[in-house]
Amino acid sequence: MQALTPYKDAIDIVKEAGGEAFEQCYQCGLCSGTCPWNLVTSFIVRRLIHQAQLGLVDFEDDDLWLCATCGACVARCPRGVEIIDIMRAMRNVVAEVGAAKVPDSLRITAKNIASAGNPQGEAREIRGNWAEESKVKTFTEGTELLYFSCCVPAYDPKVRRIAQATAGILNKAGVDFGILGAKESCCGESIRKAGNESIFQSLANSNIQAFTESGVSKVLVSSPHCYHTFKNEYPALGGNFEVVHTAQYLLELIRDQKLKLTKELNKKVAYQDPCYLGRHNGIYDEPREVLRSIPGLELIELPDSREESICCGGGGGRIWIETKKGERFSDLRLEQAIEAGAEILAVACPYCMLNFDDSVLTMDKGEIIEIRDISELVWGAI
Repeated sequence: MQALTPYKDAIDIVKEAGGEAFEQCYQCGLCSGTCPWNLVTSFIVRRLIHQAQLGLVDFEDDDLWLCATCGACVARCPRGVEIIDIMRAMRNVVAEVGAAKVPDSLRITAKNIASAGNPQGEAREIRGNWAEESKVKTFTEGTELLYFSCCVPAYDPKVRRIAQATAGILNKAGVDFGILGAKESCCGESIRKAGNESIFQSLANSNIQAFTESGVSKVLVSSPHCYHTFKNEYPALGGNFEVVHTAQYLLELIRDQKLKLTKELNKKVAYQDPCYLGRHNGIYDEPREVLRSIPGLELIELPDSREESICCGGGGGRIWIETKKGERFSDLRLEQAIEAGAEILAVACPYCMLNFDDSVLTMDKGEIIEIRDISELVWGAI
């Protein structure tokens, strides 16, 4: 590893991202102590922050790419330091200002998103193919609701079931909704946290233009990452839309009696709080209320639940970076669910589904527990 490199613009970039609180960090170490990485290995967050305070950037430091932006450190920082923004800014220095040490898989993903508008590098023309058998129409001006599935359910056959279950529910409830298909681009949340600000800006502007030209006013999303960026980041770029997550919308449909859940699911179900739905946006109760509405379902709470929930490991662009066996947060969480007696681990995030499905497979736990999105469980109960 090369010596720390003074980079004359680094401290200004990081200060701008972290705000005044960045300079107030007094190295108490609470961020490092609360980081989930320290459940599986050693990751000293405060070391990176201290380097940034000095305007020093280690272009070869692999630790720059560990942060999953789960928000646990931010929630506990006594000085209100926006540590995620600092990590994003440091990554930006490496990714866009000229350093070469970016994980290969992340570099490839960034190229895919920049060129094709999605992490998989698939053609835009097939983005809406998942909806063909679900009889989903193209969104036109006057349609009540735009459903934005997220790139993962749109392109990954293993996770397509999230979007298809959601579409089935909306059709059953008589909701007037549609999709934009090829006009949609990746929301950009994760690539931004990975340091690629220019790509994020391009994606956001493309989506804002497509939504605006199509007359979109309300957006339904399956991904908490899409929810977060549409709701909290797009307004700064002129994108002001009402945004709702499927867990919130399903509860609304159930309360309005537009959905009647009559089929029993006699299973013990644990719920995983996604970081970007829970800690980042404070949505904890709605998913649980939806699950309790399913006849026969027994909802059990996991250890480290709600505000204390352990990240699946997919945020901050890490969904595209290989994590070593023995260092996967999703493995720890799956073991907790099994020990709690859960037969199903319910998720409300496509990234969570990818990581937990992988853990079930690699840990050979398929006969003990299964992973289901909340939308799938509701669809099965109608």
